[in-house]
Amino acid sequence: MKKYKISVSGGCQCGAVRYHTDVMLDNAHLCHCRMCQKAVGNVFAALVATPNEALEWTRGAPASFKSSDHATRGFCRDCGTPLFYNSLDNGRINLTIGSLDEPDKFAPKSQMGIESRVSWFGALQNLPEEGLTGADADWAAAITRSNRQHPDHDTDDWPKK
Repeated sequence: MKKYKISVSGGCQCGAVRYHTDVMLDNAHLCHCRMCQKAVGNVFAALVATPNEALEWTRGAPASFKSSDHATRGFCRDCGTPLFYNSLDNGRINLTIGSLDEPDKFAPKSQMGIESRVSWFGALQNLPEEGLTGADADWAAAITRSNRQHPDHDTDDWPKK
């Protein structure tokens, strides 16, 4: 698996846990296995790895759950954001792509666990794209105004005072 140098940061939704690495592996992928579905509360987990020794927790520390004899899964104990899948025997930690500050840089290149892939996954690209109008737009604007989500970059202090 190819390693490449790139500065990557990420963290949870509330900002209690942040991380940084300067080395990533070329393994961005989707996992459809039932365990990943449950761990991220979605129909797949989008993951990309960094070597264990390259990952630095820059704010707080994740909680973890040993989901099997072979792996732990990390998350923020405050807001619940899934942060990683760590196989205990391969020297790398798979970060959730959604927790990265720049998730668009890591397009998945493969899929695994397809035995549990939901039957409608392939039809997602055919769903209509709807804009927000009327009451839905007002609701979205109210959420934006009261947003407590940590921004997609490192901050000296969080939450804002």
